[in-house]
Amino acid sequence: MSRGHQEHPARPMGQHDEEHHGHEDHTAHGSMKDYVIGFVLAVLLTAIPFWLVMNKTIESSATMGLVLLAFAAVQIVVHIVYFLHMNSKSEGGWNMLALIFTVVIVGITLSGSLWVMYHMNHNMMPTMSPENMPTETVPQSMQQQMQNMPGMQHGAAPAK
Repeated sequence: MSRGHQEHPARPMGQHDEEHHGHEDHTAHGSMKDYVIGFVLAVLLTAIPFWLVMNKTIESSATMGLVLLAFAAVQIVVHIVYFLHMNSKSEGGWNMLALIFTVVIVGITLSGSLWVMYHMNHNMMPTMSPENMPTETVPQSMQQQMQNMPGMQHGAAPAK
C-alpha cells in the first residue's frame, strides 16, 4: 500500500475501480480522433490569422482587430471542447457554470477597465483631442508679441 493512495481491502493491489480515481464517466474523455480534430482546428485557427496579418490582406486595422478577436474566440471554444472536454454534462454542469461565471467576471473587468481608461483620457486631457489642437506652429497672439520685441522680427539679425 502506498502513502496517500488507499487500496480497496477486498481487491488485490493493481486492480482499481474507476470511481476510486474520480473518473466515473469515461464519455467525457476524448478519443484520439477528437484530439486530432482539435489539433487540426487549433493549427488552422492559428495559421489563418497569422497569414492575414503577415500578408496585410485586410487594410483597416479596426477590421483586422475584430477578425483576429473572432478567430481567438473560436480557438478558445475549440480548446475548451476538444482538449478540456468541457460541456454541459461534465461534472454535472458545474464546470460549465464555473466557466460562464469566469467569462462574465472577465468581461465586466475588461469592459469596466476600458470604460474607465477612455473617460480618464477624455476628462483629464480635453485639450489634447485632435479638434482642439492648433493648426499653426506659432499662435497668432505669440506672433504679435514677438514682433513687438527687439531682435525677434523675422529676418532681423540678433543684437550683439
